[in-house]
Amino acid sequence: MDKPISILITGVGFVAGHIIDALQARHPDWNLSVFDVKSSDSWRDSGIPYFQADITNLDETVEAFEKARPTIVIHTAGWVPGQGARYARRDLGTVTKINVDGTRNALQAAKATGVKAFVFTSSCCIVTDDMKHEYPNMDESLPTGLATLIYGYSKGLAEPYVLAANGEEMLTCAIRPSVILGPHSRLGPGDYQLVPQIHACIAKYETPFIIGSGENLYDFTFVTNVADAHVLAIENLLSTKTAAGEAFFISNQEPVPFRDFMLAIWREFDHVPPFEVRIPESLAWLAGLIAEWATWITGMSSMATLSRGSVQDATGTRYASGDKARRILGYYPRIGLQEGIRISCLVGYT
Repeated sequence: MDKPISILITGVGFVAGHIIDALQARHPDWNLSVFDVKSSDSWRDSGIPYFQADITNLDETVEAFEKARPTIVIHTAGWVPGQGARYARRDLGTVTKINVDGTRNALQAAKATGVKAFVFTSSCCIVTDDMKHEYPNMDESLPTGLATLIYGYSKGLAEPYVLAANGEEMLTCAIRPSVILGPHSRLGPGDYQLVPQIHACIAKYETPFIIGSGENLYDFTFVTNVADAHVLAIENLLSTKTAAGEAFFISNQEPVPFRDFMLAIWREFDHVPPFEVRIPESLAWLAGLIAEWATWITGMSSMATLSRGSVQDATGTRYASGDKARRILGYYPRIGLQEGIRISCLVGYT
């Protein structure tokens, strides 16, 4: 590329903040800017150009891209449903508008402004949100479009647009992180769903209960490793281009039993379950159905812990092969899972 490398990151959330940190550490000479619907004094005060616009509005998106004039876009902007909304359908319209229409708008704006490379923050949920099947050692050859939960469904609609846009004028690829944990970055927020929800089980006296065998293997990824994968994708598209048109599962490459992961988090808060009670999956599923009805009747669905979906999530086998990411991107997780858990829990959730 003849002109200096300029990168626009859409969204100023959990992952985006760590991507900024990784880019500034590895390529301090690259010009960075950010794009988000929210106003943010902290980002503006950082000295990084900040463009406020709504990704679901094509005109606003194009205008922001024209001002930023990036050579590369990292599209992290999206909406992740919270605990209660993850297993429901009520927010499908919102999720689709932001995650699908917003991605199409970002692609259209990128093409209109001469962007040369486009990296999409997808998700492992594009596959694993299919709650009808188990996914041990999954790889990128698996079909998408089977997700039954709204987040994976939306990413399954958006990612093909990104990969189909790959061509001579603009190279594209997709990063599919597994479930992410980690602290806040210098400018962005930290994990507000995974570790906080598991920590909350202590106060709710839920830690002794094991649903199913507790031995089902699951993938997790420390957030700085996710950021590294994005940087590696950019470097590839600027050099060998072997990642062009491809999607990559990204994880810590340390699948662990779901129960062991929770125990490791509770240990960081000096908590050990005082006893253990195993609940058959079928019984837990029935209890989840009853809980769904109860929360629907009371109108407190946002407070629900137990549901049929959460039971399926907690008992499913979902982990990915890292072969493709290692082979093409040269991705290896720098922060191990145990260290990632320790760092993630340092912030405290009391």
